[in-house]
Amino acid sequence: MAEGMTLEEQAEVARDFLQGLLARYGLDAAIETRILDEETVEIAATGDGLGVLVGPKGATLAALQDVTRTVVQRQCPGKTDRILVDVAGYREKRAAALQRFSQQVSAEVVETGTERALEPMSPADRKVVHDAVKEIDGVASRSEGEDPSRYIVIAPAG
Repeated sequence: MAEGMTLEEQAEVARDFLQGLLARYGLDAAIETRILDEETVEIAATGDGLGVLVGPKGATLAALQDVTRTVVQRQCPGKTDRILVDVAGYREKRAAALQRFSQQVSAEVVETGTERALEPMSPADRKVVHDAVKEIDGVASRSEGEDPSRYIVIAPAG
């Protein structure tokens, strides 16, 4: 937990900011906060017409999360905890799609015996892929390159 503000207080600041931002854009959404662990809170907005806040490959959502964290950091003396922002269930849908993709690519790598480099992706997306590949026999994954062009290589294990 950060010094100064509790995780719940940080969640309230983030929720209030997100609510105000959505109202400013004329978007109607329900906003829920969920404590994921002792250092992580998720602020989730659900409603119609929120795709504009996700953007291509979640780029707008990532920026929204950064701005929300900055607002909390300005109001919180000391370190802030981990604040995740989700819109319209995007993160869950993206994770499920990445897991399916990882399984498909892993099956190809096992079949051909040839490693495969994936497109550059965000740290959060890379974590989903690494976690998915870890569960599959016969393959391993590694990250290469530098952000923002960092990417994953799925290779035969061994």
